[in-house]
Amino acid sequence: QVQLVESGGGLVQPGGSLRLSCAGSGSIFNFYAMEWYRQAPGTQRELVAIITSVGSTNYADFVKGRFTISRDNAKNTMYLQMNNLKPEDTAVYYCRGLGTRTSVWGQGTQVTVSS
Repeated sequence: QVQLVESGGGLVQPGGSLRLSCAGSGSIFNFYAMEWYRQAPGTQRELVAIITSVGSTNYADFVKGRFTISRDNAKNTMYLQMNNLKPEDTAVYYCRGLGTRTSVWGQGTQVTVSS
């Protein structure tokens, strides 16, 4: 089973940018969709963005116009470009791959937006 590993999190000032990566240990081609979620302390995990195997995307309203999801099947990697970050974007960000019979989660990467 393909494992997913996130990277790229860190501390950034409000208005700054980060790019998260979600790397597969093997081919991500068979994931019919891949997603980014986030979870802030004391809250439920929420969907941030989704991208299908053919490149269709959808975003949560709270990130539209600021975040961009993409995937590179040749590199077995999905990305989340985050611009104009706000303190309320602070959370652990997780990626998930959706297969026909299972889903795979990464371990998460912390994003902190603070001055």
